[in-house]
Amino acid sequence: MKHNLLEICYLIGSVTFIIGMKMMGNAKTARRGNLIGAVGMTIAILGTIFLVERHESVDGVEQHMTIPGFIYGLIFGAIALGTAIGWMTAKKVQMTKMPELVSMFNGMGGACAALIGLMEYEHNVGQTGPLIPIIAGLVIGSISFSGSIIAYLKLNGTMNKPIRLPAYNIINTIVMIAVVAFGAWMVYASPSGYIMLYLLFAAALVYGILFTVPIGGADMPVVISLLNSFTGLAAAFGGFLYDNYVMLTGGILVGSAGTLLTLEMCKAMNRPLSNVIFGAFGGGSGAAAGAEVNGSIKDVTVSDLAVMMNYSKKVVIVPGYGLAVAQAQHIIHELEMILEERGVEVKYAIHPVAGRMPGHMNVLLAESNVAYEKLVEMDEINPEFDQTDVVLVVGANDVVNPAAKSDPASPIYGMPILEVDRAKHVIVNKRSMNAGYAGIDNILFYDPKCSMFFGDAKKALTELVAEIKTL
Repeated sequence: MKHNLLEICYLIGSVTFIIGMKMMGNAKTARRGNLIGAVGMTIAILGTIFLVERHESVDGVEQHMTIPGFIYGLIFGAIALGTAIGWMTAKKVQMTKMPELVSMFNGMGGACAALIGLMEYEHNVGQTGPLIPIIAGLVIGSISFSGSIIAYLKLNGTMNKPIRLPAYNIINTIVMIAVVAFGAWMVYASPSGYIMLYLLFAAALVYGILFTVPIGGADMPVVISLLNSFTGLAAAFGGFLYDNYVMLTGGILVGSAGTLLTLEMCKAMNRPLSNVIFGAFGGGSGAAAGAEVNGSIKDVTVSDLAVMMNYSKKVVIVPGYGLAVAQAQHIIHELEMILEERGVEVKYAIHPVAGRMPGHMNVLLAESNVAYEKLVEMDEINPEFDQTDVVLVVGANDVVNPAAKSDPASPIYGMPILEVDRAKHVIVNKRSMNAGYAGIDNILFYDPKCSMFFGDAKKALTELVAEIKTL
């Protein structure tokens, strides 16, 4: 009876994961989809705690094992503590820190998969079948954990420059082969004791660090997505080990979604995944790359910009990381509503890798209740720039740099961009002329059609809204 109820719990969990992920593909249903997935996970956890039949061997005879009450107390105490920490962290985190939070949570998932391997290895020594998922989960989870921690440190600025060892590609490849060979030896040789197991654990952690450290900040969204797929794969191996269908389903969904997202983001940058991993784009060395930029910039006053936007027929807003830093998503929504009240068509142009993680701008604007229909993807909005009166770029940089189309020497050459330079007027709001995440100058700023609107995005847009209201 218990076994049948457990299977039902796992079936419910698996179905809700699939439904929840499908619903998260649309901003309107994403929140509900997340809650549905959470409910399914809760059912699966409770089923595992109360319905799994546990046995122990006594004198070679399998007997039912009774779990002491204090063990349940420890389990639910740990769940309550983790829930409280996760809840408070998620409630307090700023939108600009969301990529770091995602990276940290992903790392914790990898750590859990690695801990499963550390605990289960000794119980399965000499059994090749169970050892394969144990060692695979241990290695992949450890790489995901240490790599995610390095990604977190890069995103929060602690490690703002990549560390590139001499011949690091060769070193990383050797370490990777060594870790794989070590893991295979652990499976088939099955040494008892924990010394070799912890050596493998340490080697996988080191490889995760070496794998992530050289990659530049501009590629962190891709790396986060890739490491997320690693965590899902490690969880799926745990599902194989325990014959747990809900773990298997969840791991496969996370792993496949992370892989597809990684490939889509690479496609959006017109770069193969191998180039992201081994090329260290955005490592800071690109500032001197590309053709020298000649020309002058001009700025625009808030009154001139207000008149320009007020009497436009069509305005396209390009959000970027600077918008998130300034927490200006609410004021830009107010700007949109005021312009629409005056008959101006307003849309938002979304680049696939804008911000610091996949979907960063979508989530940011959804927070201020911007209608999902107004968020237009790059391929759809690019043909519309020719008919656009004003493009307002807020905090974006590399994703609107025409050097990606015109300068073969540029590190971002070939990357699809938002072709804002085709609009009648381009206004760029930045705090300074500092380079973007790729570390290169933006030739858009020197275009005769482009004007700079300097200042913190929230303060500058607030002044703009106030000025438009006076017209």
